[in-house]
Amino acid sequence: QERPVESGGGSVQAGESLRLSCFASENILNDVGMGWYRQAPGKQRELVAAIYSDGETIYIDSVRGRFTISRDDAKNMVYLQMDGLKPEDTAVYRCNRYPYPSAWGQGTQVTISS
Repeated sequence: QERPVESGGGSVQAGESLRLSCFASENILNDVGMGWYRQAPGKQRELVAAIYSDGETIYIDSVRGRFTISRDDAKNMVYLQMDGLKPEDTAVYRCNRYPYPSAWGQGTQVTISS
């Protein structure tokens, strides 16, 4: 089963930025919403941001104004620009269909130190 492939995570200081990238095949990306999800240790997975095929976006309150989701269907890519990172943003980040995820990829670790 095809899975998205995430990259771009890392360890940075609070206030810094990271840009996550996700490659999703046409079978995954085709004309559907895509989201970035995260899971911190001991917590449930949560949606961070989503973008529909028409470009409409949604964000959870804690990242609105700091994170920006975008997609480039011609390149089969979904991005998450994360600015003003905070320690509470530390998690494994994964992309997938929204609102009905398919198979999950391995994700990319984001660690923010204060």
